[in-house]
Amino acid sequence: MLIQWFPGHMTKAIRMMEDNIKMVDCLIYVLDARAVGASFNPSLNKLAGTKPILYVLNKADLVDRADLNRWLEQFRDEQKTVIVTNSASGRTSKVVDGLRKINQEMIKRYQAKGANRSIRAMVVGIPNSGKSTLVNSLCGSKRTITGDRPGVTRGKQWVNLATGIELLDTPGTLWPSFENQTHALHLAFVGSINEDILNIQELAIELINYLKANHFDALKERYKLDEVPEDIHELLDLMAKKRGFLLRGGAFDVDRLCKAVLDDFRKQKYGNIMLEHPND
Repeated sequence: MLIQWFPGHMTKAIRMMEDNIKMVDCLIYVLDARAVGASFNPSLNKLAGTKPILYVLNKADLVDRADLNRWLEQFRDEQKTVIVTNSASGRTSKVVDGLRKINQEMIKRYQAKGANRSIRAMVVGIPNSGKSTLVNSLCGSKRTITGDRPGVTRGKQWVNLATGIELLDTPGTLWPSFENQTHALHLAFVGSINEDILNIQELAIELINYLKANHFDALKERYKLDEVPEDIHELLDLMAKKRGFLLRGGAFDVDRLCKAVLDDFRKQKYGNIMLEHPND
C-alpha cells in the first residue's frame, strides 16, 4: 500500500515554526521510541540550523531497554544529547537537566553579566509522539491539548515552567512525500497518520506480515493459533474466529479484526516491540 499524508495545517505549522525559530534558544525533538528512524522529519531537521537540540526518546516504556540502548549508543556516538522519557507516566525530570546542559554556554554568558535569563525551547516532533503530554508533564498540569490521534495540536502554545524555562509547543508535522514507505508503514502502525486516509485492512495485513516475520510466537499466543495459514485471508478468518468477531449470519467480521490487530499492537498485546533499530 502507498501512504501519503500531508494536510494543509502541516504546511502552515512548518511556516509558523520557521517564523518563530529565531525566538528560541534550542529545540526539544521528541521521537517515538518504537520507530526512532521514522520519527525524524527532514523538514524539522533543517529547522534548527545551528541551535542545540535535545533529543527525547519518548514512550520508552513501550520497547525493550536493550533495544533502546542501541539507539542511545548511536546518538552518543554522533555526539547528540539524548534522554529517555515516558511522558504519559510523568517521568520527564531529565528534560530540564538536558535543556540546561545544551544551553550551558548561553547560561554562562548571562551569568557573567550578572543576569538570569529563561531558556526558550521549541518542542517539535511527528504527530502523536507525545509532545503535548511531555509539556503537560513538565508543567505539572494540563495546559496543552492532547489526544491519542494525530493532529490534535494545531497552533503554537507558549508555556512557562517554574524552573526558568519557556516552552513553545508546536503541531505534530510530517513531510510532503514519504520516499521511505517502510517508515510510512511504521508511522501508521504507531498511530502517527490519520487513519481516515488509510485502508485499515491493508495496514493490518502489513502488520500481521511483520509480526509473522519478527514476532511469530507473540502473534500465535495473542490469537491462540495452533497453526498459521500461509493464505492471508484464511489467516484473517481464523483470527476473527478465535476472537469471536462474527457478523449476523455467521460470517467473520474481518473489519473489526483488522482494527483489533492495530489496537493490540498499540496496547502492547504482542509485547514491547521496537520497529526499527540503528543501521536497519
